[in-house]
Amino acid sequence: MTGQSSLSDSAGGTGPHRQDRGPQGFDDPEFLAALRRQEPAACERLVRQFGGRMLSTARRYLPGEQDCADAVQDAFISAFQALDRFEAQAQLGTWLHRIVVNACLMKLRSRSRKPEVSIETLLPTFDETGHQTQPVPAWRQPPDAQLVGDENRALVRQCIDRLPDEYRTVILLRDIEEYSTEETAVALQTTPGAIKTRLHRARQALRTLLEPHFAE
Repeated sequence: MTGQSSLSDSAGGTGPHRQDRGPQGFDDPEFLAALRRQEPAACERLVRQFGGRMLSTARRYLPGEQDCADAVQDAFISAFQALDRFEAQAQLGTWLHRIVVNACLMKLRSRSRKPEVSIETLLPTFDETGHQTQPVPAWRQPPDAQLVGDENRALVRQCIDRLPDEYRTVILLRDIEEYSTEETAVALQTTPGAIKTRLHRARQALRTLLEPHFAE
């Protein structure tokens, strides 16, 4: 599978490490002070500026539009409640991004689990000698070169969405949001070792899903 930054590019990643500081003035101390006082004009400006990108982030994790809207609303409520703890040297957009991701993960944990197709059928199999039982198809071009462009970006996202939740979320956090292994483990309430194993399997499964479109 491709490298982390390439997959992030191909899937339109806008993770916390890729966020810019946002429009001029949003990290201004006076604006932050107005937010902490919860002045209506400042709060409205924040929601108007960042609400759209937060909704786009939520759509990567949640299937229903109402769930996405609820997650964004929950994220803003959490943000307003935590403004006193926001450190001015941090980037406001990055801070909000992490809050909405956490809101989405909480929704995923709380909702009734849907029946999922096993990932095992998407993983390579090995014989008793340790060799793969099926040859690995060669791609027409290096994966990094092929997973570029709007059409291919949409295809990557569609294939990621086909993964079971526990694998979809780990590949979103690690390869799209560009969280570290340790940050992902904290977000998913598991160990770094489990994240590494899950991510390896998720990448293998994603490659299987992409192969019919890019293999020779």
